[in-house]
Amino acid sequence: MSHETVYAIASGKGGVGKTTTTVNLGTALAQAGERVAIVDTDLGMANLAGFVSLTPDSMTLHDVLSGAASIDDAIYSVTENIVAVPSGTSLDEYADTSPEGLREVVSELRDRFDYVFLDVGAGVNHETVLPLGLADSVILVSTPEPAAVHDSKKTLELTERAGGTVAGLVVTRTLPDSDISHEEIATRLETDLLGTIPEDAAARESVYAGTPLIVYEPNGPAATAYRQLAADLAGIDIPDSSGADEEVTELGDESESESSSAADSDGDRGEREAAHDDVSSAITEAESDS
Repeated sequence: MSHETVYAIASGKGGVGKTTTTVNLGTALAQAGERVAIVDTDLGMANLAGFVSLTPDSMTLHDVLSGAASIDDAIYSVTENIVAVPSGTSLDEYADTSPEGLREVVSELRDRFDYVFLDVGAGVNHETVLPLGLADSVILVSTPEPAAVHDSKKTLELTERAGGTVAGLVVTRTLPDSDISHEEIATRLETDLLGTIPEDAAARESVYAGTPLIVYEPNGPAATAYRQLAADLAGIDIPDSSGADEEVTELGDESESESSSAADSDGDRGEREAAHDDVSSAITEAESDS
């Protein structure tokens, strides 16, 4: 297994597929038996609250960073081997947070899970830059569009200033008949090309179905690409559709006792089973606003 287990998934521009990349990489590794945590570190414009269908009084990362809750209180089981730590959506709660607390959160999750994916907000602010330095490596996500590539350069520079390391670039929404060289884009950014994710109509369909793409359309081109990317990152074999767990059809459709396999065996983790009703709207918002 790769020695790198905490990845920040970052982009300088919203709408490039950052959250979709986070969800599908995490799901692919979970299907392979790895214990995965997805953390919404976009404290100001959180997207994953709907991902786990929180009630108004649910605990989130905001509560953890304000000292009102422990990390156990903000961990929600999604499906087998994978949990989510969402941020809150209240501006009042955001004002009470201390982003520096992310250091302790990441450190604790690193010890408890095989892989941790930090879904980083776009833009330039303290809570955006901080995760770039806390992760083992940063995965840049960009479409081939010039504006997105330009903003990826800014994120790369921010990572360097934060003392972080860029693992490489993932180019999403690629077209087979395009004359754009994705290797050249990575070369211009002075980083490695980790993979390309082709344009796939099933990607948006999976959002409205409330199901990760690699479960919704496992043999599709984008799902295949995400599975390969996960395998390359972890240095392990990722099961294809014939080897995947057939019972995992939707996020949050299994019992709490089954999903507890994502936790360590050292006591109650405070995890709750997540409903999947609002997954579609959450990811749609993430891809359009983050």
